[in-house]
Amino acid sequence: MMQLLQDMHILTLLILVPLIGALVTFLSGKHAKASKYVALTFSAVTLILATLLLLYTDLAKMNVNDYQYYEKFEWIKALGVNFAVGVDGISVPMVWLTALLCFLAILFSWDVENRTKEYMGLMLVLELGVMGVFMSLDYFMFYVFWEIVLIPMFFLISIWGGPRREYAAIKFFIYTHIASLVMLLAIFALYFQAHLGSFDMIAIQQQNPFFGREFQIAIFAALFFGFGVKMPIVPFHTWLPDAHVEAPTAGSVLLAGLLLKMGAYGILRIALPTLPTGAHELQWLLLAIAILSIMYGAFASLAQRDLKKMVAFSSISHMGLVLLGIATLGTIGIAAGVFQMFAHGLITAILFMVCGVVQHKAGTREISKLGGLAVKVPWLATFIMIGFMASLGLPGLVGFAAEFSIFFATWEAFKWILLIPIISVAITAAYYIWAMQRTIFGPLTDRIDTSHLRDVSWYEAAPLAVLCVFIILFGLFPSTMFDIIRPAASAIAHLFPGVI
Repeated sequence: MMQLLQDMHILTLLILVPLIGALVTFLSGKHAKASKYVALTFSAVTLILATLLLLYTDLAKMNVNDYQYYEKFEWIKALGVNFAVGVDGISVPMVWLTALLCFLAILFSWDVENRTKEYMGLMLVLELGVMGVFMSLDYFMFYVFWEIVLIPMFFLISIWGGPRREYAAIKFFIYTHIASLVMLLAIFALYFQAHLGSFDMIAIQQQNPFFGREFQIAIFAALFFGFGVKMPIVPFHTWLPDAHVEAPTAGSVLLAGLLLKMGAYGILRIALPTLPTGAHELQWLLLAIAILSIMYGAFASLAQRDLKKMVAFSSISHMGLVLLGIATLGTIGIAAGVFQMFAHGLITAILFMVCGVVQHKAGTREISKLGGLAVKVPWLATFIMIGFMASLGLPGLVGFAAEFSIFFATWEAFKWILLIPIISVAITAAYYIWAMQRTIFGPLTDRIDTSHLRDVSWYEAAPLAVLCVFIILFGLFPSTMFDIIRPAASAIAHLFPGVI
């Protein structure tokens, strides 16, 4: 089966299917229902391919520079640019997560009637862009796909977003595009310094022993800025709450579930393997910003009164945990960081979906105006509880396995410094339990009209139920994903001798 998947060029298909789907969707005419079915069908095919990729992986070949699935075609010979894609233990979970969330986001958006074909088409363009980022092994290709992702998200926010959508979309574009330009300059510096006449990632990474210490520190810092803004790290995080609050629900799901992961993935795929000396020298910076992001995001979430804004700030805190795992530069920490990326993708998807349902059903997301929703909408209340409990790290759910592993790795690497970020666990529990108690428990609110409240529709319940299943499944059996991630994490950690 693995050879068959390789022979059918499965990685190319994972990019080609959403591309064809987007084109067909854009050309589907004025019938909204047709564009929905077209987009859902092509995203379903992509999910099937990604699932086959996940199921048929050779764990012995899930490490850096040893790709079981690898495809390369000559593209721009004069510049040394190739269409090169491959997957290892870090990218396979992200590819499957991308396919899953895009499929569920399209299904969740079944009630979209405003410019439906454009909405659905942009979702597929976003999917092909993210897929390209997670599989590219050519710097030029990586940057092209990275920039492609900005376009559909900009339009999703600016056309289908909330009252301040234009401001949020422009702010998102400016912040991330400036960071992208810094990243591009760093890529060109690597290209010229390697003297290979090629943008091949693997070839340039193999030149790292010949990169000087000062060069590595400078370029690592530039890449860290470029990728960090996307995560986002404090203090370059201010675009995120605005983008989340104004984005349509499916846009928020993909923004938090996938786009934030692109930043952490860039650090793991490019910055660490290519510039290990720079990473080691700036380990203290990674640690400091990780802790700052964790604590700031947690305290900011505690102060929010809007459900969606609370979840947005919590993403800053949880992506700070990803960076904390990476900052250990060890196998356990890096693997836990990748697993946290995966876990956070599942959890934020359900969180933003329930926020969207609350807004749609109740007409508000203000926590102070809600209360006792479990009486009227028991299924929605159940999904809210599972999402909140997973995000605060309840044992048995996917968030716990990720966070516990990160804290363990942090203790091994930094000892008592762990006492600072671990405080966030209590703060996270505080704001989620408080929000849960105020929104779904107690007497039914009289601050809004609840006579029209209806429980989740089928197209809302189905994606939420699927996410709950995977949150529980990977929470009970985290090793199923850790076993895929660990070899690639170990290969990166071996670039840092003496680190556990």
